[in-house]
Amino acid sequence: MQSFSLRAAIHISAIFGVYMSLAMLIPAFVDLYYGNRDWRVFALSAFFTGGLSMAVALATQGRPPGVSSRFAFLLVNLLWLTTAATGTIPFLASSLNMSLSDAVFESVSAITTTGATAIVGLDALPPGMLLWRSLLQWMGGLGVIALGLFILPFLNVGGVSYFKIESTDIEDRPFARLSTFTISMVAIYGLLTLACGIAYAAAGMDGFDAINHAMTTIATAGFSTHDDSFGHFSDRPAILWIAIVFMCIGALPFSILILLAVRGRIDALRDPQVRAFLGYTLAFCAVTTIYLRIETDAPFFDALTHATFNFVSLITTTGFSTHDYSSWGPFAVALAFIATFPGGCSGSTTGGIKAYRFIILFELMANGLRRLVYPSSVQPVRYGDRPVDDDMQRAVVLFIASFFVLWAIATLLMAATGLDLVTSLTGALTALTNVGPGLGDFIGPKGSFAAIPDLAKWVMALAMLFGRLEILAVLVIFSPVFWRR
Repeated sequence: MQSFSLRAAIHISAIFGVYMSLAMLIPAFVDLYYGNRDWRVFALSAFFTGGLSMAVALATQGRPPGVSSRFAFLLVNLLWLTTAATGTIPFLASSLNMSLSDAVFESVSAITTTGATAIVGLDALPPGMLLWRSLLQWMGGLGVIALGLFILPFLNVGGVSYFKIESTDIEDRPFARLSTFTISMVAIYGLLTLACGIAYAAAGMDGFDAINHAMTTIATAGFSTHDDSFGHFSDRPAILWIAIVFMCIGALPFSILILLAVRGRIDALRDPQVRAFLGYTLAFCAVTTIYLRIETDAPFFDALTHATFNFVSLITTTGFSTHDYSSWGPFAVALAFIATFPGGCSGSTTGGIKAYRFIILFELMANGLRRLVYPSSVQPVRYGDRPVDDDMQRAVVLFIASFFVLWAIATLLMAATGLDLVTSLTGALTALTNVGPGLGDFIGPKGSFAAIPDLAKWVMALAMLFGRLEILAVLVIFSPVFWRR
């Protein structure tokens, strides 16, 4: 008998669909409050989604399955597919007349916190729809934290487990206090969102904009209520610096934030990936500031503000923008392209390759070079002051190899739809890293994905899901050995 149950995974996913239907009532009430007729769209979508999910949940009831890694892989994939599917329904039913391709693209981009949009005319969108997009990203960000903090590390797929940086007594019995950690995670995430919203409002955003942007900033997600993103607020530097601070916080490991809030463990900030993330972020921002100051003769504070905002947004895979940085010159464009790769820290809301993987990769490279000089030496690969076991090393190499293979495949598939090389290359990359904007005429920081072919949108939606689930958690589902008894 299989150690995992498809029936049980569908049952749990259906229950999650019921929760998603309840979330649809929030934008329904907002539209009703503003007197917008689209409240009916969300009310009917909630009724349909909730009814269908409840029927599936009742039809798939049964004994709980045995705990296994295969069941966990299956459940994780089904949960994200369920969230994407249920998130699509209001887009399809709305007055926007979105095609199925656009609706799926928008929903997947939201729940994977990618931030690429196929909608043009955000400023005129009904408030409920704007809030739904932000809610999907906020919920997606919370799911990303749980995925990176608790699930993937224990499946040897990737990430630095919360329990591996905690004290020894916790490592020996991690699940005894898992509920405490989960409550702390949700509370911190909610309080950070509230603090960000209050700060935005105090700096001059109206209440509705502040709520929406707070959710998409903490989730490092990138959806805005305006077509020109944070360019709408570029005359108010305080708003931009608030966004910079909270994007950086969202890119930190929530394990560190939990240790700080619950245990007062300031020493947790010495985690190597935190230092690496802050180091390369500061380097990108400093180099771009100097470049803008020299090339455009912009005032230093303006150059610092816009360089820092746009590159923090890229590195944290948020995807907000204040300017079309592709017009800053070839060097800035090259920097922006490179900044799409690294991402933030493991256990954060960010996408990308992640800082800890670069640390381990460079350690492996340095170790290999040392072995060329001293072939008989035995030198362990280290992450900070801890040795990295073989499973983690293998997972890092496998992830990076899979990343570049999938990037090449997605680029070729997008080019096959008739898109030019730059659009295909950066579109595939920004989807796989969950960044949002790419480069080129269509998908640049001031563009939209509405004009790209439908097939390219499906390719990107699939790449977003691969990137969000750290690639290996999806690839394993397609392996024949996964389905063997």
